Amino acid sequence: MFASVLIMGAVFLGVVTLILFVAMALRDKSVSQIENRLNTITGQGKGDLSSLSELSSQVAKDMNAKTSFEQFANKWLNLTLMFEQARVSMSIGTFLSICLGLGLGAAFLCGVAGISLIIAPIIGIGFSVLPFFWLTFRRKRRLSRFASQLPEALELIARALRAGHSLAAGFHLVSTESSDPIAEEFGRVFEEQNLGIPFEEALENMTFRIPNLDLKFFVTAIVLQRQTGGDLAEILDKIGRLIRERFKIWGQVQALTGEGRLSGIVLLALPPLLFVTVYRMNPEYIELLFTDDLGKKMLMFGIVSQLVGALVIRKIINIRI
Repeated sequence: MFASVLIMGAVFLGVVTLILFVAMALRDKSVSQIENRLNTITGQGKGDLSSLSELSSQVAKDMNAKTSFEQFANKWLNLTLMFEQARVSMSIGTFLSICLGLGLGAAFLCGVAGISLIIAPIIGIGFSVLPFFWLTFRRKRRLSRFASQLPEALELIARALRAGHSLAAGFHLVSTESSDPIAEEFGRVFEEQNLGIPFEEALENMTFRIPNLDLKFFVTAIVLQRQTGGDLAEILDKIGRLIRERFKIWGQVQALTGEGRLSGIVLLALPPLLFVTVYRMNPEYIELLFTDDLGKKMLMFGIVSQLVGALVIRKIINIRI
């Protein structure tokens, strides 16, 4: 018994070392690269780049030099956009290494605890997706905070316009007087138009980073006003008032659907908890679901029923305002 535990411990340490090595190999090296390029431009570096054109080509090459695994993750998961929306300063390689480490570590601990080899991979997969839930939670919290700050920002811009300031100055005022995340996003639009990017394009970039319907209304109103004219301050006041009324109705809906949401949580959490409880009390009784043909069919039917029930409950309580 001691020898088997020792072997499993050695395997675990080896896997952890491999994960750390992969994370270090895939970590973000942008800071050191920027320093080297600045030294090259100022003539203090020892690189072999002799002109700014060569430096530009090298920068473009470095930007496209991603591993195939990171390209696959960006293509199917769009992790770069999720990191930007959640404001997470982490490379894709590091994030995926953490997911792999959690999964392997959880499976190893299940093996040490004597849990069945059939259950251990399932627990490992469950732990490996926990970072994705964390990332989704951060993204949702940041977007919700942006939505709650938007009416006040619109009213601030409207007051700035009535005081004689320009629209860009209104964005700068929001970036200095408000808090993140709306201060950061509006300040980014202000900086982009200062650097020569057309104002409409900077606004479209913000709507791409922040998928908010009210923000799209705001950007559409600005674009139309710049093309056709009109009192933009009055339009912004109306949009802000509309958003506040929507938040008020949404709060009433949340109060009315609270019982349904709580019932859904209980109904969805009850089968897994009963499964774990019965497994700890009588493992042979549960193992029939994995060994017997009828048990496998019943298990798959139960999982599918859980998913269908979750979708139905979500459809009932998710009332769009």
